[in-house]
Amino acid sequence: MIIAKTPYRISFFGGGTDFPEWYKNNKGKIISTSINYFSYIQIKNLPDIFDYKYRLRYFLREEVNRIADIKHPVIREALKYFKHNKQGLDIIHSGDLVARSGIGSSSSFTVGFLHAFCEYKNIKISKRKLADLAIKFEQIILKEHVGSQDQIIAAYGGFQIINFKNKKFNCTKLKLKKKKIKLLESSVQLFYTGIQRSAQILEKKKILSVYKKQKYYNKIYNIACEAEKVFLSNNNKNFISKIGNLLNLQWTLKKKLAMGVTNDSIDRAYNIALKNGAIGGKLCGAGGGGFLLFVTPKRYQKKVSKYVNLPEVLVKFGEEGSKIIFNHNKKQL
Repeated sequence: MIIAKTPYRISFFGGGTDFPEWYKNNKGKIISTSINYFSYIQIKNLPDIFDYKYRLRYFLREEVNRIADIKHPVIREALKYFKHNKQGLDIIHSGDLVARSGIGSSSSFTVGFLHAFCEYKNIKISKRKLADLAIKFEQIILKEHVGSQDQIIAAYGGFQIINFKNKKFNCTKLKLKKKKIKLLESSVQLFYTGIQRSAQILEKKKILSVYKKQKYYNKIYNIACEAEKVFLSNNNKNFISKIGNLLNLQWTLKKKLAMGVTNDSIDRAYNIALKNGAIGGKLCGAGGGGFLLFVTPKRYQKKVSKYVNLPEVLVKFGEEGSKIIFNHNKKQL
């Protein structure tokens, strides 16, 4: 049995500039962190006593004899990619948070499954190669309309600055003093809107409009650059206010990228949060639903929680990327 544990993420700045359609000709920058919620993938051999060869349990249950009959696209294409055609497999997925909610769950699944299957096949893989492989799977093999940040954060973990240029990326851990990280961590509020959505439709709209709305993407990139300076500055004065204000400015731009990024109920919750003490925020992920993130000074958080009146998830920033936590052929990790 192999078990992989892969983090979800919250992205603060630069969303959209990680589209390959954008950074093949322009610079992109993402500031994002893994969080203390995870996707778990378990892979083990399935004995020949069953009348099927592959048993999959995620939000669906599949029992099939042929790889081609597997409905889950990542699992099906990964088994084809690695030319697995002998041993039967039992594959189980579970996640700590709701899927399709803007916290990178799809890419965490992809990274986690590829990591677990490489371990199963006794293939050593670095964080860089794991991120590259996950990007290849989602963007090229599966032809999904997605960016590149989620796969990288899921593989690397930690609080990262990801720079994109000429179809390549460079991932650098954000070197912040513990006091600054703790201050931001304690100021983050995450609310679930109750709306699950597929990022594919929105991301496709954004990708198709990349060059029509180039000025907005340039501004989002510039905001990410400004945020990087704030993070790296030795001056902690008004740190939370600066980050919150930049988030608010970025959110006004994100709403202009495509129809459907926001709606009346989301706007209502956002405005209520700002009226009651939040400085700024955004919808995590593509938009349209999922989690609302706010930066709120601690003294206002109870008030914001009360009046926003949505389920709240307490968040801590993560340190580790995808990790094999159990391998029956080795000692427990």
